[in-house]
Amino acid sequence: MSAEKIAVGVVGVGYLGKYHAEKYAASSKARLVAVVDVDEARARAVARRLATEALTDYRHLFGRVQCVSVAVPTHLHHRVARDFIEAGIDVLVEKPIAANLDQGRDLVDVAQSKGVIFQVGHLERFNPAIRRLEGVVREPKFVECHRLAPFVERGTDVDVVFDLMIHDIDVIASLVRSPVQRVEAVGVPVLTDKPDIANARINFANGCIANVTSSRVSLKRERKIRFFQPDAYISIDYDQRRAQIFHKPPPGAGWLDIRVETLEIKDGDALSDEIESFLDCVRSREVPLVSGAEGLRALEIASVISAQLHTVGS
Repeated sequence: MSAEKIAVGVVGVGYLGKYHAEKYAASSKARLVAVVDVDEARARAVARRLATEALTDYRHLFGRVQCVSVAVPTHLHHRVARDFIEAGIDVLVEKPIAANLDQGRDLVDVAQSKGVIFQVGHLERFNPAIRRLEGVVREPKFVECHRLAPFVERGTDVDVVFDLMIHDIDVIASLVRSPVQRVEAVGVPVLTDKPDIANARINFANGCIANVTSSRVSLKRERKIRFFQPDAYISIDYDQRRAQIFHKPPPGAGWLDIRVETLEIKDGDALSDEIESFLDCVRSREVPLVSGAEGLRALEIASVISAQLHTVGS
């Protein structure tokens, strides 16, 4: 495969999209052809800063790029991503994969039929803390997760499940690797007309249970996840970039023989790693770490949780 730089575009350069554009512009593997936004002033501002072209119609990228990042509002994911897939252009779409399951399934099916690389932007999979513990988390029996954040208006077009909890749903599902059997969920709106705080109890077919809490109306930020498995208890603090592993003592030993291992997680740039991984897949044609199927699985679980919240609140 040629080492020539990959021609790429970014559609939607709001809060997240502008960072995608920055990473592509800085990558030795990519050539940022243009950025696209319906807000012409915003597109021009980002394009000027990154020395690229500004467009307001994403269709003007057809025939000019090999791949794109799609960072438009969720309700537009399906239409925009599908148009690029139909044109044979590889796509990295921000999470969630689509606004509903039918749209998500359609994107996965069309991408497969077209032989297009289709990646979903579940950023936590590239978090250095999660990558560091690959192979350490094995057959967890209980998972507890808290993702709390102060209120910001960005992301409030969807409820807290699709805004925040879906990050943890994806991580947990990728590590448990078992079908979901049952879900129980509660949540309430606080500052918006959609649930802003929610708790879900997810029962997997292999017996694992995950208790997941997400809030976008908290006073302080907290992102922690804990795994309980037969040989260890593992605690990860995303923000402190620290993990602790409490190893179960060997048979016959007492609790004082529990061995504690503290791992300091090196600084990393998850978005840069995500972008670089996508570009590598575009070149190699390998299945992405977070494929369309993986993004669809997270959406399926999130949809069940969200439906319960809205049923209870109705």
